[in-house]
Amino acid sequence: MESELWKRMPLNSNYAAAYGAKDSDVDVVAAYPITPQTPVVEKIAEFIANGELDAEMIHVESEHSAMSACIGAAATGARTFTATSAQGLELMHELLHIASGLRLPIVMSIASRALSAPLSIWGDYSDVINVRDTSWIILMTSTAQEVYDSIIQAYKIAENPDVLLPVIVAYDGFMMSHTYEPVYVASNPEIFRDYIPKKISWTTLNVEKPITMGAVANPDWYYEFKYQQVVAMKKSYEIVKDAAKEFGKRYGRFYDTIETYNYGNNKIGILTYGGLFGTVMEAIDRMNKQGMQIAGIKLRLFRPFPSQDIKRILEDLKVLIVIDRAISYGAPIEGSVAMELSALTYRESLDIPIYSYIASIGQRTTTEEDIMGIVKDAINLFERGKRVTESIYWGVRQ
Repeated sequence: MESELWKRMPLNSNYAAAYGAKDSDVDVVAAYPITPQTPVVEKIAEFIANGELDAEMIHVESEHSAMSACIGAAATGARTFTATSAQGLELMHELLHIASGLRLPIVMSIASRALSAPLSIWGDYSDVINVRDTSWIILMTSTAQEVYDSIIQAYKIAENPDVLLPVIVAYDGFMMSHTYEPVYVASNPEIFRDYIPKKISWTTLNVEKPITMGAVANPDWYYEFKYQQVVAMKKSYEIVKDAAKEFGKRYGRFYDTIETYNYGNNKIGILTYGGLFGTVMEAIDRMNKQGMQIAGIKLRLFRPFPSQDIKRILEDLKVLIVIDRAISYGAPIEGSVAMELSALTYRESLDIPIYSYIASIGQRTTTEEDIMGIVKDAINLFERGKRVTESIYWGVRQ
């Protein structure tokens, strides 16, 4: 890593998100505090107070108001950022549809957290999975470095005129939001100005050219507006990949829609997302020493779902184990990502059994031993010729 470009700092993922917003040169930040997200906007407020960031911080009375303020700011052409978690994201929910429907390139970080009730401040992905159908692009990260880099890439994606959809960058509450790691941040944020130049590429409110935004659409036209979001989401798939490739070329750190570990001639794969992937990698190392060849697969892009990239991986596997960190209640397969992968394998006529496991709900400790136990359980089911058609709740007391 070139020292003149980067400085190495101990940061947790909350602070990494804040540095990412600062180095993206955001204009407006609106937020309301909620555990475990609060340090993100506290740090940004510190940047503004110290003169390190020339931005407007809007203090609001709720997360609903925070997203309302972001919508108003982005609608005038401001580069806009916010952050939230759990119930705060739920309180924003109706505004998420408005932000995407108005095609506003807002970026939001989420320190993912379990949803009440009962009250839990600990991390799982219930909140993030809940907003999968709001037409926001969703990136799920596994390191603080990836959080920082993804915030910057998010503006590259969102502000692309072929996309113009808001972006979520998610990471594990507490396990990542409050755990420190070495992170390379820009010595001078000007290095990102050519990568994400400030150029208003979306329709804005302008007194010189008055327009109406968010007007009533009758049944003759509402359908077409929604279909435009479908088209934009599909186009965003390649733009996410291109943004990552250009970032890697410019700055030396590359991310793809999915990432693999120990992938080669392995016949068994474990797919998960977020910080749990680190535990999966440690477990894979231990299993490899025992002569088991297991591949790790990390889902980084959740929306749009990276079907083609995953398909290429699945074609080389005999068994896929999916570890979900949220529950889709009442679904045929209650592991949300496992259900999407099952639909993908059916559509692509891939004859690969998918074993759906749910773990780490409410941040229940999931260790390397748990991962190894899940693998052994799935192998046993596979060798017995049993294809599981429902999720297995690993470690739950029944």
